[in-house]
Amino acid sequence: MSVNTNEPQSQSLVAQAAAEIKELLQKLERDNPNPEEAEQEAFVSAAITPTKKKRLINALKEGGQGAIEEFLDNPYLNVAIRIIEGWRNP
Repeated sequence: MSVNTNEPQSQSLVAQAAAEIKELLQKLERDNPNPEEAEQEAFVSAAITPTKKKRLINALKEGGQGAIEEFLDNPYLNVAIRIIEGWRNP
């Protein structure tokens, strides 16, 4: 039986990224109360560095989609998952 010693680190990274994505989406909503999906994705993608995107993708591979679901409020959940999936499958 193998134990994933990176799981706490992955969860921490996912939590940080989820908080950052949520903050970015809230900032966009303050400037543009009704952003289109494409605007949300472009705004967040432009603000997150490529290195951070790769680390987040790897963390999600280890923790699964459920890892991000537990850190985001419902209104931001679907957008964040679509954004991350877009990074994973460009």
